[in-house]
Amino acid sequence: MALLDVKNLRTCFHTRAGIVRAVDGVSYALEGGETLGIVGESGSGKSVSQYSILGLVPTPPGKVEGGRVLFDGEDLLTVGKGVLRRIRGKRIAMIFQDPMTALNPYMKVGAQVMEPLLLHEGVTRREARARAAEALNAVGIEDAETRMAGYPHEFSGGMRQRVMIAMALITRPELLIADEPTTALDVTVQAQILALIRRRQQDLGMAVVFITHDLGVIAGTCRRVLVMYAGRIVEAAPVGSLFKTPRHPYTRALMASLPSVHAAGERLHTIPGMPPDLTKPAMGCAFAPRCDHATDACRVIPCVLREVDAGHATACIREQAGEL
Repeated sequence: MALLDVKNLRTCFHTRAGIVRAVDGVSYALEGGETLGIVGESGSGKSVSQYSILGLVPTPPGKVEGGRVLFDGEDLLTVGKGVLRRIRGKRIAMIFQDPMTALNPYMKVGAQVMEPLLLHEGVTRREARARAAEALNAVGIEDAETRMAGYPHEFSGGMRQRVMIAMALITRPELLIADEPTTALDVTVQAQILALIRRRQQDLGMAVVFITHDLGVIAGTCRRVLVMYAGRIVEAAPVGSLFKTPRHPYTRALMASLPSVHAAGERLHTIPGMPPDLTKPAMGCAFAPRCDHATDACRVIPCVLREVDAGHATACIREQAGEL
């Protein structure tokens, strides 16, 4: 049985402009110890899908309106709030996108790293402090005992991200969700953070979900990839298969936009148009208005994710028919 099994997850935001279908029928499974990448443009539903799993969608205006999220056989969408609080932060942990806003600016770093232990394991403050210092040392923060007395603004961006990782891993979770863990970091610190997460994953044997815009991060860290667009999964594949033979025009467009594949001075490829208005559900493929291969059928036939190769699925009806 999969550690995490998400089935037809749907999350909406009820706004004055209409109902925003941020996550629209997302399904996938994650095995213990596996690394899954979720990639797509801003607003594609990557982060909201994970916030929905953890019960972190602000209500109102947000609401999880359907689906099942089975974690170790238990549906997180129907369990009581007390049960979810015991799982969240203990068995499932999350590294949030911006550590400067995720960390409490009025609390010392040491108190924030200790908090998961005090809440979930009921240890003494002396033991929590010792384990917090150990956790900070493990993520590369030297002189941890002294640094625990500091506040978040006294740490660099890379150090704050390390604090977030220490907080997430201190309870030895079974699943880690990393939401843009390398945003706004320079490439050297980015490589250090990714290596740190991989090393701790091996030490703890946990599953990891990486949410990112960066296909390079996906290529270097993940075993499987989900490509999301307009709240739906449009392609799902093993990482090697995705990069060798992308099977959705949106995935191909993302890859064509990578600077590394262009000669120096060559004009970068851009995806024309803008992401769709999620208050207006598309009858067919949401990517059709921006797709060079779209036909009239693409605009009216519902897109369903279907396997076209072993373990490789796409929601493109022309790809499914072998026309591309």
